[in-house]
Amino acid sequence: MNILYCGDKNIEDGLVISVLSLQKHTSEPLNVFVMTMDLTWKTRQVLPVSRETVSYLDSRLRKQNEKSSVVLIDATELFRAAPPLANMETRFTPCCMLRLYADQVPELPDRILYLDNDVVCRKDFGDFYHQELSGWELAGALDYYGKWFFRNNLLHMDYLNSGVLLLNLAHIRETGLFARCRTLCSEKKMFMPDQSAINQLAAQKKLCGRAYNEQRRLHKETVFQHFTTSFRFFPWLHTLTVKPWQIDQVHEKLNLHEYDDILQEYTAVMAELRG
Repeated sequence: MNILYCGDKNIEDGLVISVLSLQKHTSEPLNVFVMTMDLTWKTRQVLPVSRETVSYLDSRLRKQNEKSSVVLIDATELFRAAPPLANMETRFTPCCMLRLYADQVPELPDRILYLDNDVVCRKDFGDFYHQELSGWELAGALDYYGKWFFRNNLLHMDYLNSGVLLLNLAHIRETGLFARCRTLCSEKKMFMPDQSAINQLAAQKKLCGRAYNEQRRLHKETVFQHFTTSFRFFPWLHTLTVKPWQIDQVHEKLNLHEYDDILQEYTAVMAELRG
């Protein structure tokens, strides 16, 4: 199974948790790729994911399956060559758009599962990963809130959340989808630019069930839980953002203990990594 994460040093906590959760729920080899960059842009500085973290995860996965690996990919020059100029000063970090450069990385395989760093695996995901993708550019689940407000067809919900995407990278290279997304992000300022670009330009999106990208509350069928911002109505209308590495808040605000074994393991790993 080929897995892709993208981001800067700030994703390391989530990266560790997410990879540990994948390892728990599959016996297949995991080939994990981490796209990162080292960039200074005006007042914004982007520091790369550390080689120490990647090396540790690589060693850990290989102990379970010698065919597994974790590889760090420096995408700095790809990003510099075609930066998303219109969206560089938004609240969305440049690294959230790194996935749009995946088609330019030769070592990335034809089929790869992209995950945000705040996605935790809860069950075996083999059925989702190995599904038929011929003729599709990508597969994913509807965005919990965006599906109501953003759509290309007024009669058909088709707005995907980009936090869990099974990519047919071979087909994306043929259709030029990501190249067109990069151009759009360079020319037009957008809300959630990478997700907006993918949804606006992808012609062949395969819709999958909510279980593969649960963005609100855990259900018994949930395979991937995505810790996004959600709305709460009690005791007043407010937003709630809790990430997996915020363990006390996961327990207290979400009343969630589903991943305690993974979070305990994560705590030990980070203590070792950070001395």
